[in-house]
Amino acid sequence: MAVPPSPIRHSVRWTALSIASLHTTLQISLGVLAGSTWMRPSLAQTPPPPTLEPDRRPTALDLVEQARQRLRDRGELPPADAPSLPQSVTGTGSSPAADSTAIPTFGQYRLGSGDVVSVFVQRFQDFSFQAAIDPEGKITHPVLGKIELQGLTIDEAQTRVQQAVSRYIINPIVLLSLANQRAVQVTVTGEVVRPGLYPLGNQPQRVSSVLLAAGGTTDQADLREVKVRRAMPNGTTIEESLDLFTPLKTGTSLPDARLQDGDVILVTKLQPDKLQDYDRSIVARSTLVKPQLTIRVLSYARGGLGEVIVPNGSKFVDALAKVGLNPDAANLRKIAVVRFDNVQQKAVTFQLDGKKAIMGDMTQNIALQDNDVIVIGRNLVGRITYALNVFTQPFRDVLGFLLFFRELGNSATNLFRPSGQE
Repeated sequence: MAVPPSPIRHSVRWTALSIASLHTTLQISLGVLAGSTWMRPSLAQTPPPPTLEPDRRPTALDLVEQARQRLRDRGELPPADAPSLPQSVTGTGSSPAADSTAIPTFGQYRLGSGDVVSVFVQRFQDFSFQAAIDPEGKITHPVLGKIELQGLTIDEAQTRVQQAVSRYIINPIVLLSLANQRAVQVTVTGEVVRPGLYPLGNQPQRVSSVLLAAGGTTDQADLREVKVRRAMPNGTTIEESLDLFTPLKTGTSLPDARLQDGDVILVTKLQPDKLQDYDRSIVARSTLVKPQLTIRVLSYARGGLGEVIVPNGSKFVDALAKVGLNPDAANLRKIAVVRFDNVQQKAVTFQLDGKKAIMGDMTQNIALQDNDVIVIGRNLVGRITYALNVFTQPFRDVLGFLLFFRELGNSATNLFRPSGQE
């Protein structure tokens, strides 16, 4: 006799079949959804799971790099791929020129042998000291050793000392200053009265004061182009051109350049094509030129060649007053001013009427130049003019020009024979 199935078993079997059917249905549905076009982009945009790195604590280098990156983000540091500048801490065997690729600035003072620097390290008195730069261009500290500062600016030297201190102190605050400047010697050349080497001591000097020490500039100087040349530690030379004429013309202050040991001051010569707008009378009244002029006087009354000293900027009449001629006894109608022309390399003659000049005729009262020769007397002017045109060759310099008049006065005895017309 067959036993009818239990209702419980039948329920369980139906439930199991239902679950299996539901599972199959879900798989089919998911497969259809996965294959549909609207699901593909969503699945393509799903990012891959992140790769998990093993957990580690950040090191000091990581913290420093993070701080640098924050500074770069704020624009306070150059980008990481920017070229770095090589620097030396102790300076042993290194060249100061390798510490910076920047163009040197003329106004910056550069340290050298004999300078005394003062170093202050905040909160660390043992590292604060004062030292003189030795002949090798270095300073010495018991702990830091030798540090080369030759040719560096004050800021560059401070950075180098700070790098040396940072080997012993974390983030030190270092201040470096110039305690005593080395003695300065400069060379003055060109159109000055006494070219040469001039010691200036250790006090800052103006270019104008150095020109005065050299006796002032000559009447051939072009004060629009006074050049200061400086040799750099890397072997190059920088130059600055100063215009001293325009301030004299406009009444403003003279430009200044802080001179350093070894500087060369060159006073250029006034070229013929640059005479326009250059008033020599303004220069002659200044303190930048030779303060006095030496004027030679050739006359019968003086019996030969003599000389008078007049202030720079004097004119023809001023020299006549110095000579002390008697207008009634001397023939002043025909007077010659003979001058050596540096451009033409020869003597040039100006025929002047002394009496008209004394009476106020400005055309006859020319400005004098150093080493002018005044020839007084009609007959004497003729003889000198003939000698210049016939017996002489072009002069090489002003010394040959003056030697001609000296020899002429010494050898030509009949040149000063008394004449009733003079």
